[in-house]
Amino acid sequence: MIRVLLAEDQAMTRGALAALLGLAGDIEVVAQVGRGDEVVPAALATHPDVALLDIEMPGGDGLTAAAELRRYLPSCRALILTTFGRPGYLRRAMESGVVGFLVKDAPASELATAIRRAMAGERVIDPTLAAAALSEGSNPLTEREREVLAAAAPGTSVAEIADRLALSEGTVRNYLSTAIQKLNARNRVEAARIAEEKGWL
Repeated sequence: MIRVLLAEDQAMTRGALAALLGLAGDIEVVAQVGRGDEVVPAALATHPDVALLDIEMPGGDGLTAAAELRRYLPSCRALILTTFGRPGYLRRAMESGVVGFLVKDAPASELATAIRRAMAGERVIDPTLAAAALSEGSNPLTEREREVLAAAAPGTSVAEIADRLALSEGTVRNYLSTAIQKLNARNRVEAARIAEEKGWL
């Protein structure tokens, strides 16, 4: 039996996925959580072979949870199952040690197959998303530029960003200016939107 941990914040979706996997015969859902910060404790308690993780959850995202799983339970293979098929997410997922990346609108039959393939040591990536990630290119933003741009929500002043990130206001302006140029945006709000859409924030 392949032991699976399921992390999905929507209870109905989580229940449907668990029921679907239960029909597979060779897959057992040993833990279900609705928050990102519950993934590692649940995994340490149940020792799953595969963790099926949503990207956007309260208490921490699936990419962070995957990186933590890799650190605390390296034998567990992480698969991302998400509504958000953004190329930048795929790249970040691979960097987090994820072995698979599937979008939720894929046929249900593909899920059990993906879990079996992950157990066999294969990487399982939605082909459309893989092609989009390759054509999109890599994230042009540095880690610090990403951080500053993510903090630059509409209405947040440069002084507030500087205070939050312990930087000078001039440094914040420089990072924002560079990010805006790299993304060919008109202003920081547009730059943040572009980066968010591509999964770079």
